[in-house]
Amino acid sequence: MPFRHRLLALSVALMWGLNFIAIDASLVHFPPFFLVALRFALIALPTMLLVPWPGVPARWLVGYGFGFGVLQFLFLYWGMASGMPTGLASLVLQASAPFTVLLGATFLRERVSGRQLVGVLIAVCGMALVGWQRAENAAIVPFLLTLAGAFGWAIGNTCNRLARPTDPLRLTLWMSVVPPLPMLALSLMVEGPDRILESLTSFGEPGAAAAVTGLVYTVVIGTVVGSGVWTWLMTRHPAGVVAPFSMLVPVVGMTAAWAVLGETASPGELVGGALVVGGVLWGSTRGRRPAPPDTEKAGPRSNERDPARVPQPE
Repeated sequence: MPFRHRLLALSVALMWGLNFIAIDASLVHFPPFFLVALRFALIALPTMLLVPWPGVPARWLVGYGFGFGVLQFLFLYWGMASGMPTGLASLVLQASAPFTVLLGATFLRERVSGRQLVGVLIAVCGMALVGWQRAENAAIVPFLLTLAGAFGWAIGNTCNRLARPTDPLRLTLWMSVVPPLPMLALSLMVEGPDRILESLTSFGEPGAAAAVTGLVYTVVIGTVVGSGVWTWLMTRHPAGVVAPFSMLVPVVGMTAAWAVLGETASPGELVGGALVVGGVLWGSTRGRRPAPPDTEKAGPRSNERDPARVPQPE
């Protein structure tokens, strides 16, 4: 991968890591379920008017939107609104990677290599350690909600694979059409119309400007620009080369949460986080293949089978 493309991949990790700070700012003003609906509605409206249909079966687009858009962000925003630390949320969400491997093996009959299996087990041990630390601090429910969000992301990944889009960015944009209505209905039932109306008519309150700025960042930078650059890189390089850069997202997220919000993590959580990142990296990279034998050292007889020296049929 050229150096400038590495810089682009690093920029996406930076954009996605800071996205958790933007979400935290938005949750101060907007109720979580309505915030999910609003986030995707702002993308869905221009998408339906300006972006051509991605040309995939509707059932997989709906499945992608339901898993990636509804389940992931419903539980992520709910977990963060319930007390899940912002930096730790960026880490726990990486559990989507081992979940995706397990769903692919179960429903898509994808072969799981020994390296992937070891990576999954390491990541699961890391998640268990983080969960144990959260339980000791009486914050296990937000952790489990965020973990459920990671599972929703994995469901979306599985439907994305089944859709086999020729233009992944179009599919990503059209996926945003799915979440607004179900999330708005859920928000009306749980959060109520008064809370929704209050969030839309009280922009003079402290924190409202930061909330709107965070929402704009999430839509424009986190989703459109970040996903656009990531898709562009994935179409030009092997997935195994690009995907590991996403492991920098929790590094950025936790560092930003420490610098901006003053969040800290326990030593056990840091060890668990390292296991999660390490397990995902180990499972997503290929081991070294044995080098081919050196034909020059094989002696003069090796030339007898050299295809370049053997007459080939016309």
